[in-house]
Amino acid sequence: MVDAYVWGRSTRLSPEAPVPIVHVARTEQRLGGAANVALNVQALGATPLLCAVIGTDAGGDQLLQLLHESGLPADGIIRSANRPTTVKQRILAHGQQLLRIDSEVETDIDADESAQLLAAYDDLLARADVVVFEDYDKGVLNEAIITECIARARQRNIPTVVDPKKKNFLAYRHCTLFKPNLKELREGLKLEFGDPVADRVGFEAAVARLHEVLTPETVLVTLSEYGVFAQQNAQKTYLPAHLRTISDVSGAGDTVISIAALCVALGRPAAFTAALANLGGGLVCEQVGVVPVEKQRLLEEAQEAGLQ
Repeated sequence: MVDAYVWGRSTRLSPEAPVPIVHVARTEQRLGGAANVALNVQALGATPLLCAVIGTDAGGDQLLQLLHESGLPADGIIRSANRPTTVKQRILAHGQQLLRIDSEVETDIDADESAQLLAAYDDLLARADVVVFEDYDKGVLNEAIITECIARARQRNIPTVVDPKKKNFLAYRHCTLFKPNLKELREGLKLEFGDPVADRVGFEAAVARLHEVLTPETVLVTLSEYGVFAQQNAQKTYLPAHLRTISDVSGAGDTVISIAALCVALGRPAAFTAALANLGGGLVCEQVGVVPVEKQRLLEEAQEAGLQ
């Protein structure tokens, strides 16, 4: 995806409708979606390999240019004339987001696009230490693609890490690490339960159900103001959120899954993975817009927290 920003100031309402008039000061385009996960992976010192489908449009050209400028490889990117590149444009004034405009489709990719995507995936898999499924319900990932990609990774003993959305929530059977948030856990399992403080029994029952259905090695649940939860085998870990000045939560999930994926690739235990990902997700919330985590700051905070 491309995350586009229009920055400006607003001093009055429009006479045409009760909406603010924004006087544009500058515009900016950034890598978003799975590409922001790649930026986080790169910022942490690893080499990301992107595999996705974009359009043969101006948004696609812009995305490829941004990849080039960021030093990210594009050999796994498939271009399609049948679907636009996802572009999310945010209108901001005085540090506050006023509006977001999404240009995209959410239909599944067709048979030809699927074949091209799987061929690119196979080429990249030979160089991979971990596979990250960054699902946004935009149609590139569907049940058939997900099942095939996990199976091919398992054949090579390559771990798989999942940041799910609602549509394909139950398709990620036998993945290594599964990372929903509370809302996704409720919607994906069609279960009602309270927050993990008020309703720990209901929450843990939902996690148990998730283990039963998907059989992942580790479940990592981000809990917003309640922190994070991780379970590996019978070991359960609750970690509180760190007190921070929250400017923007955009991209926090991308940072969390990036850190989790690298920890899985390195064979770190679930408790450590959850603690480091919790720190990283909080750090990026202190900045406006979608930005990758700063490795040095993460290292300093991890050392202060006694993580090693």
